[in-house]
Amino acid sequence: MAERDGLMGRIDIINGTLAKAYGVMGGYIATTAKMVDAIRSYAPGFIFTTSLSPTIAAGAAASVRHLKSEDGQVLRERHQEQAKVLKMRLKGLGLPIIDHGSHIVPVIVGDPVHTKALSDMLLDGFGIYVQPINFPTVPRGTERLRFTPSPVHGPGEVDALVHALDDLWSQCALNRAELSA
Repeated sequence: MAERDGLMGRIDIINGTLAKAYGVMGGYIATTAKMVDAIRSYAPGFIFTTSLSPTIAAGAAASVRHLKSEDGQVLRERHQEQAKVLKMRLKGLGLPIIDHGSHIVPVIVGDPVHTKALSDMLLDGFGIYVQPINFPTVPRGTERLRFTPSPVHGPGEVDALVHALDDLWSQCALNRAELSA
């Protein structure tokens, strides 16, 4: 996102995850040698308890190579398109989403009980799993369902999710006022 928005020159540390998009686990930082030394000196527990095994590192490297390839670029573009379509469809229903420009699609519920209930109803009634995000991960009153559409989700799956959310939002009499990003 920083590269897309022309802000790379203002970034001191890039912190990334190797989960989800890369299909492995762990994470990394990219920064200056001095900053790495400072982190090693002041956060050794973090650095040494999260070291990647050689097999995870090899898997991550293979994933990065694939995503940098022509086929990978197609997947990345499809991934962004799927998120864009889902955001547009949910906004069209008046559901309160936050759009920060990433592939993550948070739908604000605003109450921990309703958030958990919606997550359970989506799974039990529609076979759709979504993680409920509650306090302390997010501030109270901003509890949400966090969707992460993938490049392999098709129109039928997006339709099923949109219809399920529309039904459940009405059934639970939740607010349809859109939030601004």
